Amino acid sequence: MRKIIIQNATIINEGREFTGSVVIEDDLIKQIIPGSDIPECVEQGAEVIDATGKWLLPGVIDDQVHFRDPGLTYKGDIHTESRAAIAGGVTSYMDMPNTKPQTTTIEDLNAKFERASEVSMANYTFFFGATNTNIDLIKDLDRKRVGGIKVFMGSSTGNMLVDDNNSLARLFAETDILIATHCEKEAIIKQNIEKYKALYGEDLPIKFHPLIRNAEACYASSAEAVALASKYGTRLHLFHLSTAKELELLDSKPLKEKHITGEVCVHHLWFDDRDYEKFGNLIKWNPAIKSENDKLALIEAINNGKIDVVATDHAPHLMEEKQGSCLKAMSGGPLVQHSLVAMLRMAQMGYFPVTKVVEKMSHAPAELFRIEKRGFIRPGYFADLVLVDPNKDWTVTKDNILYKCGWSPFEGYTFKHTVEKTFVNGNLVYNNGAFDEVCRGKELIFN
Repeated sequence: MRKIIIQNATIINEGREFTGSVVIEDDLIKQIIPGSDIPECVEQGAEVIDATGKWLLPGVIDDQVHFRDPGLTYKGDIHTESRAAIAGGVTSYMDMPNTKPQTTTIEDLNAKFERASEVSMANYTFFFGATNTNIDLIKDLDRKRVGGIKVFMGSSTGNMLVDDNNSLARLFAETDILIATHCEKEAIIKQNIEKYKALYGEDLPIKFHPLIRNAEACYASSAEAVALASKYGTRLHLFHLSTAKELELLDSKPLKEKHITGEVCVHHLWFDDRDYEKFGNLIKWNPAIKSENDKLALIEAINNGKIDVVATDHAPHLMEEKQGSCLKAMSGGPLVQHSLVAMLRMAQMGYFPVTKVVEKMSHAPAELFRIEKRGFIRPGYFADLVLVDPNKDWTVTKDNILYKCGWSPFEGYTFKHTVEKTFVNGNLVYNNGAFDEVCRGKELIFN
């Protein structure tokens, strides 16, 4: 039996901060001991890690990543991106279906699970992708294995844009699995493209991106999804909300009472449209980063409970793919290595308490998706834990960026918190820059 004691840490968990120690036996949390003393009988045969002055958090569960595996692995793959995630304190991830081939058949879904079992350093699961024609397959999905159906109600790759009204109605009416949506109204986006091209030509600079994919396009699509979920009683999760207007569609009830929930991504909290001048296409995402007013409204929604989850939409591209006009440069960017430290920095700046960061990045994803025994520091739960030094600065440089694509919009920024150690299922997988390359994550199980 492997036994580890993380001693004398500041444990931040379930709205509390207190000094204590966590006992790990094999892959589970065995015991939480308040105070700084460890009974002698517990110490015998255990590895003791002195965590004095450090924060111990439950591992982050990122409910939206694009690890590009299979088919797009020149940008990133399950091994490289899960490795970067571990270095950032992300111990579990939920990967999206717009790969090559798309994850729209059960065979392709099973192939991704098999691949992850071989190479993923973090815990993993995969969304099943909806199309206009594959709705009948949903009834055959294993509910313990699949936590959600991804629906693109806006532009997408391949045939994953679900834009047929009859198909959408069937999907919301017939599925008993949570539906997670990318909401941008394709018709409005196309109208805006033609409008700005007619006025300013084909080579539109990046400042037009939030004007083309504007608040109207986001709200119209999100409102449609909410209307369908309300009509049919569907569990709906709105991915990467980016506007103040969309928050009108959500309420502040406790998470367990909601059947319609919302996520915000770190980049929509950190950047606003004033930053396009400095960062250009490096902060081009879909949905677009919008105004300061939208950013501040999203931050307030974290505090008032309208926003339930904070994630990344981690979506790496090669630097050459991020070049060109706003209509040519690819949308998306890497984030999993820097999401937790960015949120802790925002907490330090007074936007929300550290306990709220833990709630939105660890507790809420576990509760919302009904993930078995993860997301909390509790006896009997898997020992997915992150030890953070809250007083150790570090600067993002090319030398310490771990994404396969090799860049980050945070390059040159100095963070004030350092992820020192990351445990996955009780294994110390990341330790001060060094990895245990043998360790592999486990498949997430849904209740």
